[in-house]
Amino acid sequence: MASFQTLSVALFISAIAFHSGLVDGKFSKSMYFTWGAQHSSILGNGDDLQLVLDRTSGSGVQSKKAFLFGSIEMLIKLVPGNSAGTVTAYYISSTGTKHDEIDFEFLGNLSGQPYIIHTNIYTQGIGNREQQFYPWFDPTADFHNYTIHWNPSEIVWYVDGLPIRVFRNYQSEGIAYPNQQGMRVYSSLWNADNWATKGGLVKIDWYSAPFIARFRNFRPRACKWDGPVSITQCASPSPANWWTSPVYGQLSYAKLGQMKWVRDNHMIYDYCKDTKRFNGQMPPECSKPQY
Repeated sequence: MASFQTLSVALFISAIAFHSGLVDGKFSKSMYFTWGAQHSSILGNGDDLQLVLDRTSGSGVQSKKAFLFGSIEMLIKLVPGNSAGTVTAYYISSTGTKHDEIDFEFLGNLSGQPYIIHTNIYTQGIGNREQQFYPWFDPTADFHNYTIHWNPSEIVWYVDGLPIRVFRNYQSEGIAYPNQQGMRVYSSLWNADNWATKGGLVKIDWYSAPFIARFRNFRPRACKWDGPVSITQCASPSPANWWTSPVYGQLSYAKLGQMKWVRDNHMIYDYCKDTKRFNGQMPPECSKPQY
């Protein structure tokens, strides 16, 4: 019998061949508030979302549908000014103690200091795979595109079309990879001043509240998930020139060059280089090529 991984790759390719267009990504149709709805809103024609954090609570939304493989895009304009202690989160996740999850989190900071783009991945409930970056732009001045691309062989985090991180599938060598659980899309704005800014040393300045994060043009080019080995619809995962192969999802040489520039100039933390944290027993994927 074919393995689940082999079957999922075949279904992924087949779905791409026979389906086109986007899953409807309007916030008004595809997402709902899970908390903080009393002071947050979906605006315009349903394409714009505003999340708010004040003394009463933060706020969050999640997608109505779960997905397996594809590209999840969002335009985000982060909290301006003194955002210390706040976290704006944008991620995909399954549920349960052995959940899978792929994260973008944006850690606020004092006025004039840079945000931190925090990325992580969980497989079967285990995370601890953080990589962090300073943005090369002001993420509060305008909207920027943050994309999670997830296929059977690789996960890639993009910022404005530039890849910043890759996590490859080495499941055949005993390294867990998220390919058996459909994941929903989540966005939230919340109080994390116990850890977010300088390890929790800088607290939220509530005199600067309310804090507002803005989201626009949610676009899930992704396979809808209805259960194990059931992909009922899939759209083209990303512009063709981002990938040399829809089967293996390998980045082009141009994209690899862009990622090297980001990582050489803007990466500030890589769990695979933190030998002290892991007492020298590094996670097994750290010894594998990720590019």
